[in-house]
Amino acid sequence: MNSKPSGVTGAALTPFAAWMLAIRPKTLPAGAVPVILGSAMAAADGRFRLPAAIVALVCALGIQVATNFINEIYDFRKGADTADRLGPTRTVAAGIITEQRMIHVSIGLVSAVFLLGMYLVYTAGWPILLIGLLSLLFAWAYTGGPWPIAYSGLGDLFVFVFFGLVAVGGTYYVQALDLSVPVLLAAAAPGAFSVNILLVNNIRDIATDRTVGKMTLPARIGGAAARALYVLLTAVAYLVPLLVWIEGYSVWGLLSLFSLPLAIGMIGKLYRSEGRELNAVLAGTGKVMTIHGLLFSGGLLF
Repeated sequence: MNSKPSGVTGAALTPFAAWMLAIRPKTLPAGAVPVILGSAMAAADGRFRLPAAIVALVCALGIQVATNFINEIYDFRKGADTADRLGPTRTVAAGIITEQRMIHVSIGLVSAVFLLGMYLVYTAGWPILLIGLLSLLFAWAYTGGPWPIAYSGLGDLFVFVFFGLVAVGGTYYVQALDLSVPVLLAAAAPGAFSVNILLVNNIRDIATDRTVGKMTLPARIGGAAARALYVLLTAVAYLVPLLVWIEGYSVWGLLSLFSLPLAIGMIGKLYRSEGRELNAVLAGTGKVMTIHGLLFSGGLLF
């Protein structure tokens, strides 16, 4: 039997607040920043298409939210969200939103994203259909199915691919109808930051995850190695704008370096924090990703 986490209760929240808690707004930069960057790359190449960019952004955020909803359902079923949880309250496990209600909303959201994405398939062809289907499959398979990705330690790799390479490359492709090496280089930055968001989340939950057999990468390699990986990925993210500049894009993309002090501060905080203190590092990592991505994207347009 699943034990309900302590903390927020359904009676303490309005329906709007409950769904905002389930949406997890602090994770949304992982969905939005790659699309913004992919569109900036397309604009820098003179191939920006506003309708495709907007639809890509809505679909990316929809997939991100659907992944969060499905994660709530399956972590609840597997007993991963318990009273010992150190992260924010999970609405299904806490009884704030029923499992059945979450299932219905998730199905509706996935269906809406698929239908909206058909516009991109119409304008850019079958490769986008394949990308869309794989993205929706990943949203389910991350915590669902017989071999959930999040429980295997491979979640970080899939996050890098889908929230980095696929999101940026796909956004560029639906506007330019082709792809280039500099675009995939640029994609490594949001991919690295997205993995860092996941790393912080999983470093915080190492003890409780191991208890229920959720062997995330940090649960497998330990907190020290996971923190070192966070530092390495941060370095990769800040190397990317330099490589893109070398490939011929605007030097103003290096404006992203102005976010480096904040990133260094997050690294220091990561090493000083344990348990619930890491929730602030998770939110801070999302802020670093957002500021870096906006500066990088804005700089490419000059």
